[in-house]
Order: sequence, then C-alpha cells, then structure tokens
Amino acid sequence: MDSALTDENLVDVARQALNVEIEGLRAQLPRLGAEFARACHICLDCRGRIVVTGMGKSGHIAGKIAATLASTGTPSFFVHPGEASHGDIGMITRDDAVLALSNSGETEELLTITPLIKRLGVPLVAMTGNPNSALARLATVHLDIGVPAEACPLNLAPTASTTAALGVGDALAVALLQARGFTEEDFARSHPAGQLGRRLLLHVRDVMRTGKDVPKVFADTPLSAGLLEVTRKGLGMTAVVDADDRVIGIFTDGDLRRALDRAADVRTTAMHELMTRHAKTIQATMLAAEAVHLMEEFRITSLLVVDADDRVVGALNVHDLMRAGVV
Repeated sequence: MDSALTDENLVDVARQALNVEIEGLRAQLPRLGAEFARACHICLDCRGRIVVTGMGKSGHIAGKIAATLASTGTPSFFVHPGEASHGDIGMITRDDAVLALSNSGETEELLTITPLIKRLGVPLVAMTGNPNSALARLATVHLDIGVPAEACPLNLAPTASTTAALGVGDALAVALLQARGFTEEDFARSHPAGQLGRRLLLHVRDVMRTGKDVPKVFADTPLSAGLLEVTRKGLGMTAVVDADDRVIGIFTDGDLRRALDRAADVRTTAMHELMTRHAKTIQATMLAAEAVHLMEEFRITSLLVVDADDRVVGALNVHDLMRAGVV
C-alpha cells in the first residue's frame, strides 16, 4: 500500500480512471456503422434466441447484456463457453444467433466452440478489441470494441475494455428495442415485481376498497351520521350520493374543519350543505398510477371510484397506493 497517497491523490486517480473509460466509450462512436446495423438485423431476423457468451470479465459483461436483451424484447440467455464444450452447446439451436465477447479475440474456450456454431449455420456476431483476431475472422459480423487504453495503470486489468463492451451491448439492446416498438407496458410485463411494473400493470380496481368498505351517505344524512361513516371506514372522507348511488359530492376532513369554523350543528345540518361538489373521481379500469397523478395534481389524498354512470363502485386513498407499491 502506498501510504504517501493522500485523499486528494486517491480522488485524482479515480478521476483519471473515469476519463480513460470515457475516452474508451467515445472511441466506439465512429465505429457504429454498417456492421452494427448488420448485427441488429441478425438479431431482428433471429427466430430463436440470442445466445451471449464470453469468458472471465467478458463473461460477466455477456451475462449482463443477455439480461438486458431479454428484458427489452429480445429473447436471450447466457452460455458459459467452457461449459458449452462439455455439453451446453446443445442449448444452441439452428434458429438462434450467437453474440460472443472477447477483448483479445483469441479466447481458447470461444474458439473451441466456434466451429460447432458455424456447423449449425448459426450467425455469429463477435465483439472484440482486435479486428485481426481469429474470432473476428470467423464471425459473420465483427464489432470492433477496442479502446485506446485500460483504466488500470498497468494497462492490464479489463476496465475500459469491459466498459466499452457493456456500452456497445446496451446500444445494441436499445436499437433493437426501438426497432421492435417495445413499449413501457412491454417492459413492465418483463418486470412485474419492480416499481415500474406495478405502476404500469396495476389498475385502480386492483387496489381500491369495495362493498361495505366504501364510505357513502345520502345528501340529507345529518352531519353526525356522516362523521360516524368517515370514522368507521377510515379513509378520511365519505361520498355523498343520491338514491341511485350517483356521486353528488364528497365530504372530507377539510370540509369538517370548515363546518366547525361555521359552528354547524352536527344534529341538524345535512351533508349536502357541507360537502364539496364536483368531487374528483376515477374509473376502476384506469391505471393506479393515474390515481397517483390525480392526487398529486389536485393535492388530495383520496379518490372515489365510479362507473360510466357516475355510480360509486369503490374508493381509495394514498395509503392504499403506498401499500400496493405504486408510490
């Protein structure tokens, strides 16, 4: 350990490393041309899956690229090249395409399985840092991902080169995503447990309260009974409805404070005298995320859920949305 390095020296070294990696990424921009487009078409024309492979650090990057492709509309999986030559090559079918990563382009394990891939007639896209390498020459399409230098001061540890491979892999995934017309809803279906998935897949009907849990009173209900309904249902409000359950207003904590300011008689004052008309409502078929948007826009904490005829079918508040993981 170099005890002479100060905190400032350590930060300088880190900045230098990042600058080297940034330059490595910049070096990829002018190389994105016809060969990259060919690689995209191979992936788009593939009737099976994109099999991504690589050894060592390239293998870790390959695994991430496979995961990104799979989650953005391009079916993909990672195969370890060492395991492939011991049976896992059988996971690759004639309908697939292979994306192989190797900075040197001379990785022995990849070169061992390449003839088998070629024999299957499977297109091979190679990403290497050496256009003259054996893997580059054998590939259907070669993407040059070479970098001026590694961030490692010894210029040995894969650093800038793996960053470049990851960047080009992400660029490939994004290009394919755009070409397939992949949407937020498609992404959510691949990530149902994530926050985005919940925001895009959960509907109001999935989180709203229904039946006896929905607070509602009639227009001529006394304030005292209305307050009991608000308290029983625990939503901080109640719907005010007509004889057909159609919404004519809403009574909230804010309306209660205004009623107290007016010294309203809780026994003789009817709910229609104190309610807020034109209540904010939402339909059960709308996304729960839209309920969040309405609450934020109008600075409210609860919503009535209505059908096409404005009849109350449910209710929800911000706590229901929080429990569902939408906010």
